[in-house]
Amino acid sequence: MSKLAVFENVAQRIRRAYEGVPIDPVGPEIGPLNLEGAYKVQQLNTAFRTRAGEAVVGRKIGLTSPVVQKQLGVDQPDYGVLFESMRVANGATIDRSKLLQPRIEGEIALAFRTDMRTAPTSLAELVDAVDWLSPALEIVDSRICNWQIGIVDTIADNASSGLFVIGNQRLRPREVDTVGCTMQLYANGEIVSQGTGAACLGDPYLAALWLVQKMIALNEPLKAGEVIMTGALGPMVTVHADTHYQLKVDGFGACDVTFS
Repeated sequence: MSKLAVFENVAQRIRRAYEGVPIDPVGPEIGPLNLEGAYKVQQLNTAFRTRAGEAVVGRKIGLTSPVVQKQLGVDQPDYGVLFESMRVANGATIDRSKLLQPRIEGEIALAFRTDMRTAPTSLAELVDAVDWLSPALEIVDSRICNWQIGIVDTIADNASSGLFVIGNQRLRPREVDTVGCTMQLYANGEIVSQGTGAACLGDPYLAALWLVQKMIALNEPLKAGEVIMTGALGPMVTVHADTHYQLKVDGFGACDVTFS
């Protein structure tokens, strides 16, 4: 079987898993360290979804924690695609049974004012290109059974994307502290995860810069207005039914979602 045939087979199996049955890890088929092959699988499924009429509305950055990178044996983040169908309104209620193995984490989302066709020469230049920032919740999910993932598994599975919630706030870059801000994630009023902006590659802006450079190198520059989920500010936690999750980020505000 050719490499492309293997990738197409894996992509199809991942799509079928969305119907409700997680699959075994796909790393052994793609190659345990074959990141290029993993992204090829991701691209195949992105193309499948866009042909079906789904709209790409942004990107998500994963593996921004040095601890998680070390755990998976990598030295860089990864990325996935955000579709309009993944967007959940702030304050909405989600049917927990429609997801496979959901976990939730607090993040900072942002968008750029212009298409990022040229890499910023400094972090300050990148910050100047940012249109807005907002607190955000990412509901990650995995099509891989019991979250038995390596770097190749999560990349192929669209960086373990699920859903995302953006707060109502639209803050300007100079109004917030992306490094020193503190994050608290509450489940039914009790804190279940805490962290700071520094937990995201040292600064969510640095994560965004990595993504800008990566997408330019791939000739797929980020577009103005696209949502960029910059990465977790603290540990992700398992989602439970009949639970209200609220995120508070110092200086950014709050957002929330409920699972029925």
